[in-house]
Amino acid sequence: EELHDESKKWLSELNFFIFLQDFLNSMIKDYTLDIIDSDMFSTVQPVVDSLNKSEKELVDLLKKVQLHENQLQIMVDEVNQNRMENAYLDTHADLEKEVHRYFEKYREAKTKIFEIVSQVIKRKKQKRLLN
Repeated sequence: EELHDESKKWLSELNFFIFLQDFLNSMIKDYTLDIIDSDMFSTVQPVVDSLNKSEKELVDLLKKVQLHENQLQIMVDEVNQNRMENAYLDTHADLEKEVHRYFEKYREAKTKIFEIVSQVIKRKKQKRLLN
C-alpha cells in the first residue's frame, strides 16, 4: 500500500506540474515584449529552453509513473514472483530518484522564471512612473 500511495502522490504532483507548466507558458507569452524591451531576453532564453525540455520530460515521466502504478498488481497478487517483485521494487527506487530530480530541477526553473518576470514588471512600472 505504501508503494501505491507514493506512486499516486507522484501522479498528483506531476499532473499539477502540467497545470503549472501551462501557467508559466502563458505568463512568458504575456510578458514576452516586456522581457525583450528590458534586455533580459538573453537571461530568460536558457530558462525557457529548460522549461520546454522539462515539459517533454514531464510527459515521459508521467507515462512511466502511470505504467509503474499499473504494474503494482505484481506486488499485491497472491502469486510468489520474487524476481518480478524485486524488479518492481528496483524500478520503484529508480523512479523515485528520477521523480525527485525532476521536481528539484523544475522548481529551480520555475523560481527563475518568477524572479525574471518580477524584475520585468518592476522595470515596466518604473518606466511608467518616469513617463
